[in-house]
Amino acid sequence: MERCDLCPPTDSRGLIFDLYRGTTHDGPGLRSTVFFKGCPLSCAWCHNPEGIPFKRAVWWDGRTCIGCGLCHEACPYGANEMKEQGIVIDREKCRACGACVKACPAQAMTFIGEDWELEKLVRELLKDKTYYDQTGGGVTASGGEALMQADFVAALFVRLHEAGVTTALDTCGLAGWDALEKVLLHTDYVLYDLKILDGAAHKQFTGADNAVILEHAKRIAQGIADGVWNAQMWIRTPLIPGATATEENLSEIGRFIAGHLLPAVTRWELCAFNNSCINKYEKLGGEWSYSDVKLIGSAQAEKLREAALLGGCSPEMVFVTGLVAE
Repeated sequence: MERCDLCPPTDSRGLIFDLYRGTTHDGPGLRSTVFFKGCPLSCAWCHNPEGIPFKRAVWWDGRTCIGCGLCHEACPYGANEMKEQGIVIDREKCRACGACVKACPAQAMTFIGEDWELEKLVRELLKDKTYYDQTGGGVTASGGEALMQADFVAALFVRLHEAGVTTALDTCGLAGWDALEKVLLHTDYVLYDLKILDGAAHKQFTGADNAVILEHAKRIAQGIADGVWNAQMWIRTPLIPGATATEENLSEIGRFIAGHLLPAVTRWELCAFNNSCINKYEKLGGEWSYSDVKLIGSAQAEKLREAALLGGCSPEMVFVTGLVAE
């Protein structure tokens, strides 16, 4: 069934732009991570820019393009232009009809976003149940922002629990409380992003204020402490040079966690910046303001961790994750 971009998500069908198997950084053990389309934030450093709009789209990969021009000829809307730098897609004209995708012999034109029926996705995820069982892993709903398709995610988590698979929700927290509640009922791990504590700075770098995000973090932690939800809460903070990766920001987040979220929070991950997503921006025909930013060094990462600990969190729960430069 073709998706209507104006149609809301349902509990039987979800719009997904990627599915990674064997991940180790989206919760405990070996996991499958499902990436859902749509996000209310527009973080300047976003590593999944293709996941922000809640609609299917097309992108072009110059690394595989053979320059035949068939995509340009096939487009009924005149959205694809052949220029010196390659194919340029006019996003205002493009309707993601797929004519260019079908015409491209090199598969340089591909869809971003695929409709998945619930039972089909469950069957796909359960193919790796042996690995989940052996490593204490499971399935993580990420994005984009998974809560933009809360009905589908809740239904997916119900089916996974019925099959004995643990679930994790990776969220920025900017959603309606009703969406959070319906998913939290079936969630084992809440991976909650706290990027910047200062509201004005948060809006500058992500496009939205963080008042709701902070309030929801406190409500989730209280619910876990009161036994409303049988889940663990992990906090994740990206270490973005010039934005989140400051000693002041990390110590402030540490104080917020220690003052409002314990004992529900069992782990705080400081996720090191990486630039591996640059090709995504190229395929979307845009530029990334962080393309020239280098990896954080190990000494700097440890210094930032020490600043985070000043807020009062236990050293045993604070970890630097991801690649760091030696």
